[in-house]
Amino acid sequence: MAMDLQEIARHIDEHQQQGREMDKVTLSYPSLKVEDAYKIQKICMEEAASRGDSLIGWKMGLTSAAKQKMVGVEEPIYGRLTSSMEMNSSVLSMEGLIHPKVEPELAFILKKDLKGENIRPRDVWMATECVLPAIEVIDSRYRNFSFTLEDVVADNASSTKFLLGDQAFSPYEKAWDKMGVTILKNGEVQHEGVGSDVLGHPVRSVAELVNMLHKEDLGLKAGMVVLTGGFTEAVNVEEGDEILVDYEGLGTLSMSLSK
Repeated sequence: MAMDLQEIARHIDEHQQQGREMDKVTLSYPSLKVEDAYKIQKICMEEAASRGDSLIGWKMGLTSAAKQKMVGVEEPIYGRLTSSMEMNSSVLSMEGLIHPKVEPELAFILKKDLKGENIRPRDVWMATECVLPAIEVIDSRYRNFSFTLEDVVADNASSTKFLLGDQAFSPYEKAWDKMGVTILKNGEVQHEGVGSDVLGHPVRSVAELVNMLHKEDLGLKAGMVVLTGGFTEAVNVEEGDEILVDYEGLGTLSMSLSK
């Protein structure tokens, strides 16, 4: 079957908009490459922008060695964050979601543009305004949350929603790689993680993102949000669940799921 990236992107975009399950793209297009998948992701986001849903940041996925090994890759993946994905309250509606999961993360907010190759952690610190605790909601559009690397990239790395804490912290507040995080569902501990689970240090996730984007001649803009990747395994959630994430020394962030 001839591969029309625009057509594939339209198909995925439709399912993202309607919150409907779909078959893996690679079932119909087994020759799909990761580069093609990123092109599809870009086209989907251009569709979103044409509806007034602007690009406000980026997210990193597969940032733990365990997850990379599981999927058989050696580098993380990235997805795009749009204005409609940012939650204005801590209540997440199940409407339009298929099989959501949540992950505790950190968000870096930039104060200046960051672009180029061989970007190092110190370059990231100089460009960072603040760090915020965050919860990301991921929700693959593929049946049974089952996909290949190419599929997940095309589906914008399962990006769906994200919640940022109200309190911002100085980038120099603490050693982020040493910070522990605990995620609870309905009062029960689900997972515990530490900042070093994210590529050794969350700042390395931002540096890696900039280096990956450079290959596409893209970069980060001042004011953008960067979600650095999950500290722990993702937790399945459904209507009625209460999520609480405890960020060591920073307080907590909670999310409740409604209809």
